[in-house]
Amino acid sequence: MNTKSLFRPNPVDRLVGWIDPVRAVKRLRARAALSYIDQTTGYVTGGSPRRSVRGWNPFARSADEDALQALPDSRASSRDLFMNTAVASAALRRIRTNVVGSGLTLQAQLDRETLGLSDEQAEAVERVIEREWRMWAGSSNCDITRTDNFEWLQGLAMLSVLMNGDAFVALPYLGVQGNWPYSLRVQLIEGDYISNPNNLPDTGLSLGGSLNAGREGIVGGIEQDQYGAPIAYWVHKAPFGLTFTNAGTWTRVPAYGGESGRKNILHLMERERIGQRRGMPLLANVIGQLKQLTRLSEAELMAAVITSFFTAFIKSDVQPGGLMDAFTEGESVLDQSSGNDSAGRSASKKDDNLQEMGSGSVVELGEGQSVDIADPKRPNDSFEPFFNAIVKEIGASIEVPYEVLMASYQSSYSASRASMLEAWKFFKRRRTWLANKLCQPVYEEFLTEAVMLNRISAPGFFDDPAIRAAWTRAVWVGPGQGQIDPVKETNAAKIRIASRLSTYEDEYTAINGGDWEAAMERLSRQERKLDELDLSAPEPEPGEQEAGVETNPASDDRGG
Repeated sequence: MNTKSLFRPNPVDRLVGWIDPVRAVKRLRARAALSYIDQTTGYVTGGSPRRSVRGWNPFARSADEDALQALPDSRASSRDLFMNTAVASAALRRIRTNVVGSGLTLQAQLDRETLGLSDEQAEAVERVIEREWRMWAGSSNCDITRTDNFEWLQGLAMLSVLMNGDAFVALPYLGVQGNWPYSLRVQLIEGDYISNPNNLPDTGLSLGGSLNAGREGIVGGIEQDQYGAPIAYWVHKAPFGLTFTNAGTWTRVPAYGGESGRKNILHLMERERIGQRRGMPLLANVIGQLKQLTRLSEAELMAAVITSFFTAFIKSDVQPGGLMDAFTEGESVLDQSSGNDSAGRSASKKDDNLQEMGSGSVVELGEGQSVDIADPKRPNDSFEPFFNAIVKEIGASIEVPYEVLMASYQSSYSASRASMLEAWKFFKRRRTWLANKLCQPVYEEFLTEAVMLNRISAPGFFDDPAIRAAWTRAVWVGPGQGQIDPVKETNAAKIRIASRLSTYEDEYTAINGGDWEAAMERLSRQERKLDELDLSAPEPEPGEQEAGVETNPASDDRGG
């Protein structure tokens, strides 16, 4: 908008200004306001003439164009923050622990109506399936590296997705080894190893020229069809000792088997935009805040350390070394007996102009020398409130409240529980995602091989996809939510069950996680044992349940 032209008077304005100057000024103001209204919209956006957003010029691009160009640097930054920043490490580990814990547990739930099974028959088959699954998933033989069992592979896969944006899982059959009956293996692949062959640029995202001839469908190492469905994945295999950024070979792995139609590769990614081909790290949009927060913490720590040093500077006309003998308690910068300074350097090589501060150091100054000590005012009283404010902003971005992120439950019971419930929504969503993306597909592959080996009887498994889905139906149970005040929350669970608002299984899973039926069977055996020994379970103290005994110091409702 050319503001000069708005306020340049035309002949009519000059005439009006000669007759009535005030009226002429009003005409110019009205013309400027009308021009401003014509050039702006109802929403304040980038590129708007408003002063608050002047200089902000965002571009509308596709999901791949926005993500893929920044993905390598985002991955590297996310990993560095995880390794060297306490808040970033706490965020990713906290999510991994609450979502996966020690691993999601299989609970087979056959579609009894479709399969025509009675409750007794279905429960018997489910026990056989779960027993066979525990044997396979609980052994490191399921891992292609023979390092972890499937429960720990879940945690590794989740942490890799959070840190790197996505991960890939191959399900090869390697043949029977020893007396191990199964050939199925799980192979986790870090996202960096899925890339364009020969590191060619992504088609449509940059000028590839003739180098991309015949590779028009490959973007981010994923080859897609005209509808956006994956056809193949290009896996980079680098020579030993080299990283995925160096030379190597690429293997084209079809997304689905040609004859079987089974998935060869599972892509663990949560899309945030339509058409997005690769995932972004969870911390991608708070990398800047985390890095600055780390620098601030390190600066405050260094300032506090320096402040803790007590160093005496002595100015005297006496020759150096004269007054030093009078101080026997302190440790001087230069150890006279060894000829080495506090850093272990030779005294002959020490810079005479360099003086080091330390705990209880005494330093003599030469004639005409003086020292001015700056008072850093540490510790900084405003550091903790500012630090907490930034952490709260980071927690809001990744959907983990501050109290859960920092494991700091110092407010009222109501506020702490509200934070836990809000975080639990995110954890449950991620758990469902992990079950659908990883656990259930791997379980279906396992059950397929188990049926083929006649270790599990499943009539009609290969005849009809609907029957196959009935046999493979299952739920995945993870760690429980936990309790802040066990008495209050246990009583609330009893009320929900008595009011038919919940079930025993739902309440048990929410509090403890795991298999409710297995827990009830263990409880039944224990109660029978107590009866045999003529023992009785301890009864609660009178009035304990009614009073709602506090069991957590943070559970009082101070102002909550």
